[in-house]
Amino acid sequence: MAARNSTGLVAYVNARLIDPASGLDAKGAVLTNGETIADVGPGLFQGGVPSGMEVVDCQGLCLAPGLVDMRVQLREPGEEHKETLKSAGEAAVAGGVTSMVCLPNTTPVIDDVATVEFVARRARQIGLAKVYPYAAATKKLEGQELSEMGMLAEAGALAFTDGVKAIRNAQLMRRALSYAATFGLLIVQHPEEPSLAEGGLMAEGELATRMGLSGIPAAAEAIMLERDMRLVGITGGRYHAAHVSTAEGVEVIRKAKAKGLPVTCDTAPPYFALNELAVGDYRTFAKLSPPLRSETDRQAVVAGLKDGTIDAVASDHAPQDQDSKRVPFAAAEFGGVGLETLLSITLELAHNGHVSLPEALKLVTCAPAAILGLAAGRLKVGASADLVLFDPGRGWKVEAKKFRSKSKNSPFDDRPVQGMVIRTVVDGRTVYCADV
Repeated sequence: MAARNSTGLVAYVNARLIDPASGLDAKGAVLTNGETIADVGPGLFQGGVPSGMEVVDCQGLCLAPGLVDMRVQLREPGEEHKETLKSAGEAAVAGGVTSMVCLPNTTPVIDDVATVEFVARRARQIGLAKVYPYAAATKKLEGQELSEMGMLAEAGALAFTDGVKAIRNAQLMRRALSYAATFGLLIVQHPEEPSLAEGGLMAEGELATRMGLSGIPAAAEAIMLERDMRLVGITGGRYHAAHVSTAEGVEVIRKAKAKGLPVTCDTAPPYFALNELAVGDYRTFAKLSPPLRSETDRQAVVAGLKDGTIDAVASDHAPQDQDSKRVPFAAAEFGGVGLETLLSITLELAHNGHVSLPEALKLVTCAPAAILGLAAGRLKVGASADLVLFDPGRGWKVEAKKFRSKSKNSPFDDRPVQGMVIRTVVDGRTVYCADV
């Protein structure tokens, strides 16, 4: 597939170039020089490739910017038995993800400059997908006192969140948003009213009642979002809602955007590709936070992706070890792994005719990058040579036991999917090649 050289120049030829940021979707080529993209376009190398370059024949497959996953739990430091930066990096590049943004709920919590710098430094040493940290919005994620946001932003924190916990105190959220408005920062919320969700195991409704499981009402999401929209209105602070999963939640965001509030949101593949029926026979791999919702909610999330209310898709990668999942449903931890299925499940939106292929890719490339101010997710001259080559039509079956992630808790296990990553390139280096 490739002819080697020593000049540092690599020509990716005979590709279907897809760059959602510029609207490019055409047959063409990309030239990388070391870590950056030197040239890109439909007319490139039409007269042939000059000698002395390494040539990668893409064989008509899709060449796109590497995926930007804006919500990942890495578990290092503190819970390396569930995942490490290395195992997550290997899982990421196998899924075409070249940039990950990690939540601060590690041990210790990412709430000081030293921990922010540790994560970035470790990721650079490993040399797989790039890792950027969120920092805790409140010290130790305790929801009592704001963290040192200014210092943490200077150290490299992209945004501020309490991770899998909601910032429950309205006055504290108001102060966080005010600070964010003053210094151009972003607050990311887990939109769930904690007292309503407390003790809940799955989505509230007929199925939960039949299964004898306590429910989490859909209103818990909408109530927290409604409150936060009021606070955004008062402060003007930038706000991002993570993993929106309900029809009511999507509608709250839609109305806030119509008012011109500085609000964005994402969802995760389980919320547009699965519904509560996946919990089935007390399947703990389908125990997620927020929970899988009703079919009506799932369709509303798809509609929100179609009309642009939902800005991005994130894997919401939450690795849990066997001891945390192979237990009775009530005792199992929440969360599912998602790095290795992010692309293929997102492509279902295109395969099912909801959006075009470039629109599906936008949700996992330039859209999340733009929300976080990352120079990633684009095929353009001067950009980092972070690329994914994939076959959109190639089918495969999700087999979690084969995942590179240390944890195997995928809600999509055994699902047939379409869209296979063939090659992943980070800073001009091929870091993953499929065995095909």
